[in-house]
Amino acid sequence: MTTRNGRRSPTLRAERSLLSDGARLVGGMDEVGRGALAGPVSVGLVVVDAGTRTAPRGLTDSKLLAPKVREAMVDPLRRWAVAWAVGHAGPAEIDAHGIVAALRLAGRRALAQIRRTHGDVDVVLLDGSHDWLSRPGADLFEAADLDPGGALDAPEPGVRTMVKADLQCSSVAAASVLAKVERDGLLSRLAAQYPHYAWEQNKGYSAPAHLDGLRRLGPTPQHRRSWNLRVLDDTPAAPETSATAGEPADVVTLEAAAAPEEAASRYRVG
Repeated sequence: MTTRNGRRSPTLRAERSLLSDGARLVGGMDEVGRGALAGPVSVGLVVVDAGTRTAPRGLTDSKLLAPKVREAMVDPLRRWAVAWAVGHAGPAEIDAHGIVAALRLAGRRALAQIRRTHGDVDVVLLDGSHDWLSRPGADLFEAADLDPGGALDAPEPGVRTMVKADLQCSSVAAASVLAKVERDGLLSRLAAQYPHYAWEQNKGYSAPAHLDGLRRLGPTPQHRRSWNLRVLDDTPAAPETSATAGEPADVVTLEAAAAPEEAASRYRVG
């Protein structure tokens, strides 16, 4: 199928091939926020099975959709999927363990939530050419107490990587939309708490207004301090301001970014 602007719509061809090979549940997975200076990295997961029908019309990679179009697609995609979840890994986890390990943790948090309601996902379709989801060894973080929710204990799903899967596979495209909308909403709420960085506009990426805020005020607990924040290289350390006062610089959690009820349900599933 081709959309009105000439783009080919993603299909379930790859997912159905995996299902025909014996998988019961196939999940499409995609990440957002990998290159941001602030906020979490977020991983969306959308699960389909043999009875899943064609995805809602207009679905494609979230980066190609206008914000209002993405937001309008959320409810139809949640109803269409067998299950869905979005997992997050916060700035402190990114700083402590690196972006790839943080992606892995966020993805496994999403898988763990699906497992509680629908059982194990058999195969994950992953956008790109690098399998960042599978554990490289037994010591993912070398400290299981970093993940009291048990995401690291989940069984290993099969992983299939595919370049441009977010353009070709409906489950992956849907995962990208759900993760993007959820993370954008989180950064918009954070913008009210830290109003000098324009996160409601730039969602934590290195836009001019964000960099200007860093120059004037320095980083907040929601910034990834291990990132090379080059804008600060020639800038003296800023004094404590209302953006950072009262918050420990070495502790960053998603709970600080959301209302208590939002933090409690941050790994929601449909």
